[in-house]
Amino acid sequence: MGAPKSEMMTNRAAATRYARALLEVSQKDADPEEVGQDLLGVVTVITSHPKLGQVFVSPGIPAARKKALVNALLPKLGDLSPVTKRLLVLLSERDRLSLLREICEVYQDKLMELRNIVRARITTASELEPDSVASIRTALGEATGKQVEVEVSVDAALLGGIVTQIESTVYDGSVAGHLGRLRQRLSTEM
Repeated sequence: MGAPKSEMMTNRAAATRYARALLEVSQKDADPEEVGQDLLGVVTVITSHPKLGQVFVSPGIPAARKKALVNALLPKLGDLSPVTKRLLVLLSERDRLSLLREICEVYQDKLMELRNIVRARITTASELEPDSVASIRTALGEATGKQVEVEVSVDAALLGGIVTQIESTVYDGSVAGHLGRLRQRLSTEM
């Protein structure tokens, strides 16, 4: 069972504040790319050791014990930037290590914004040729004025055409989408 929706939104807001602050600090005191890689590495370690992740999120374990664990782990986590180390200690002191994965996600998004990159998800009814993907990437780059990272997937239910999602905007040019809109229009006109 997951966290209540209001708690999830509160956690996302807190993670966003930490990620923004981390990006500002990393721009002044470190390499933002390195900090991003550090975060991904730490999240990977925690994900690959579920018991460690459980300790980090458990409300029954006092913050002082979590801080001691973080301080013991830091030398074993490799060559982390001082900014990343400070974040981990700060989160452990405030008993906010449960936000680490969301902080990492938001930080990666903010880093992409900083680099003027946007992520596009493209779904088609059949697999696209690499040349087609490159053409779509170029067209999306011209339309957005940003560099575009493309993630392509196949969904035969689309019947044909393409569905593109850039951030929260969806452009549905699929045959299934057209048929659905036509069906809706016909049902409202009758």
